[in-house]
Amino acid sequence: MWSHDLILIENLYVIISPQILKFWELSMAISGSPLTSEYKKTIVCVKKYFDRTKTDIEEQNSSCVEKTAHALDVGVATVKRVMADYNRNPALLDIESVQRGHPPRVITDSLQSFTRDYIRQANREGRYTTLDMLSDYLKLNRNELDFSIRTLGRTLDRWGFTFGKGTRSQHLKEKDYVIVARRKYLREKRLNRKGDAIVRPEVYLDESYVNKNHSNDFIWYSDEDGPWVQKPTGKGERLIIINAITKDGWVPGAKLIFKSSRKTGDYHGQMNHELFTKWFSEQLLPNIPEHSLIIMDNASYHNSLSKCSAPIATSRKSDISSWLRQNGIPTQEDCLKSELVEIIKKIAPAPTYALDEIAAEQGHKVLRTPPYHPELQPIETCWGVVKNKIARNCDFTMINLLKQLDGAFDGVTGKTCSGIIQNIRQIEDDFWNGDMELEKT
Repeated sequence: MWSHDLILIENLYVIISPQILKFWELSMAISGSPLTSEYKKTIVCVKKYFDRTKTDIEEQNSSCVEKTAHALDVGVATVKRVMADYNRNPALLDIESVQRGHPPRVITDSLQSFTRDYIRQANREGRYTTLDMLSDYLKLNRNELDFSIRTLGRTLDRWGFTFGKGTRSQHLKEKDYVIVARRKYLREKRLNRKGDAIVRPEVYLDESYVNKNHSNDFIWYSDEDGPWVQKPTGKGERLIIINAITKDGWVPGAKLIFKSSRKTGDYHGQMNHELFTKWFSEQLLPNIPEHSLIIMDNASYHNSLSKCSAPIATSRKSDISSWLRQNGIPTQEDCLKSELVEIIKKIAPAPTYALDEIAAEQGHKVLRTPPYHPELQPIETCWGVVKNKIARNCDFTMINLLKQLDGAFDGVTGKTCSGIIQNIRQIEDDFWNGDMELEKT
């Protein structure tokens, strides 16, 4: 059948100019290069030719799109995309394609929990684990794009893993401070349980954001026409959201939404201690059960020191020196900050935080999740429910985003939160028991 197609292609010399054919030959030698306007016109011309000649019996055995793709050695999706542009507006063919940026190489944080499970399981089983082995596993099981071993190494370091000496071999393992923080957190959570009951009602709070162009990437469309929906290239304006949940659902009156003043950067940059403290004091504490256990992450504005707290390593040198003098600890005038930090690490009590004091005044207690453990925060799943609902009803306007937001929050019910929190308990138990097993290896 394709031999007949090649004969038809030869007849295209009477249709396609020699200049286009010359570029065609050059394009075939550069796989993956952006299509030029002339090459797009070639695709349209060949597709139309097959459309005109598809009355032959042999021609009906395959689609014109497939024949065009085979004749020009391009993908079927490429032919559909070019024809869709042409059907919408032929002038689009004159716009040159541009290779935008570099291929994505950053490993997303969504793989953090998956990676931790893999490494912990390998450690429990005594299997030798290296960056090469983990890289192959991620590419095979998570369909990740190609990334360098060095990139993976930096990512693991950021997530709290290290390559250290095991009992009888070297393997990837979590850093000690991460394990200690997780153990401390899990111990507090387990002390708050009495069987299936809890001592203090658990309140989980978090911040998130949503862009006005947040939408689903997949739609239904005709194969011949291609997708007609034109999504904006940028993420657009965004809203910052603060809220909290209990096992009964969202905390009444705790939702705070405001428009971000910046379109880029980490949304944490839009928050500060003053803003968060005002929300914490005025919208959260008055609306949660008595004697609650308030669980939050380690964002910097969650951890502002109280006025009476001992300094920490990130405190200013003058504050560290002042605290040491007030506590009768002599130091040399020429001491560097690094020297002062070593002193307070040995003698200073644990820091106290402003939010902890505010909560304690009303009978509540604050507990912070260990670093790099988003899987221990059930409200993270609630954000996913909210954003998925918004994505299904996006029209790329801020007015619609604000309109859809309330309905999206209604999708998270008490039953939803109760189920998620129950699942988190199982994850906590797995961590607790897994750490004990790793201790024995």
